[in-house]
Amino acid sequence: MNELVPILAALVADVEAGRPAALCTIVKTTGSTPREPGAAMLVQSDGTTLGTVGGGPVEIQVQKEAGELLKQNRAVRFNTALDHDATDGMICGGQMQIAVTPVSSAAQLEPFREALAAARRREPAQLSLVVEHESKRLEYRLHLEVPPTLVIAGAGHVGQAVAKLAGLLDFHVVVIDDRADMLTRRRFDTGVEFIVGDVAQSLRDYPLDAGCYVVIVTRGHKSDQQALAAVLRRPAAYIGMMGSRRKVDAILSALTQAGVPPDVLARAHTPIGVSIGAKTVPELAVSILAEVIQVRRKTTPKLVEGPFEILT
Repeated sequence: MNELVPILAALVADVEAGRPAALCTIVKTTGSTPREPGAAMLVQSDGTTLGTVGGGPVEIQVQKEAGELLKQNRAVRFNTALDHDATDGMICGGQMQIAVTPVSSAAQLEPFREALAAARRREPAQLSLVVEHESKRLEYRLHLEVPPTLVIAGAGHVGQAVAKLAGLLDFHVVVIDDRADMLTRRRFDTGVEFIVGDVAQSLRDYPLDAGCYVVIVTRGHKSDQQALAAVLRRPAAYIGMMGSRRKVDAILSALTQAGVPPDVLARAHTPIGVSIGAKTVPELAVSILAEVIQVRRKTTPKLVEGPFEILT
């Protein structure tokens, strides 16, 4: 689930219950900062918060400013500096611009409801944030990131561990295996999608796109090779296969002999994962998903556009 979803859900619930709340969104950063544009925090009418814009003193400052703006029902953008301060330990040195958007009536909720519904359908969503700054009215457009899909070929111990960790990282997880007894709710979380069937054929049939990441961890050399061959020419953002160097070399050699061009083979991240000296299954899952995240974040879309001045 996108990290903004619980924040927006709480905002809608609060306002529907007659409790105003303020959405505080980072709209620009310069220098070293703990969070990036698009990160948000909800400040509720009793002063409690949900989400984070960086923690520590900066979060206390944002909470205080938002509390005052909530009382005034004013939407404002303000700047905060993360300078060195011996009393609070804030030494990042960067600056953040925060848009504070109070919502006090149910009449204001429709854009938030629409964005929340789209995000829950795993569809792109956008929110318009209109604030005052230096006597100007500015609009920022906040894009809710669509969670990517992680397709795991293989429901064994490694596939199970990768699925569990990926769920915490906001991936929609799909696990493919030809063994129905391996795809059970006892072994996998509720949100995991199961596909029971021939692994290679299921991969060929699955609607892979640029928002999909494929991890191949089947139970054997032959099935790994078939799975890899099934996806190498598909438009996935990432394709990774687990295996020893000897196994990997053998599979790549066989695929070369089968006519797969070198540039196509080069798409495979194999042996899979970031080299962290992983030994246990959970450590292997961390290694694999570290590489997936590394690839994903090279192409992260811009989550905030603006400011656009509103002329009246």
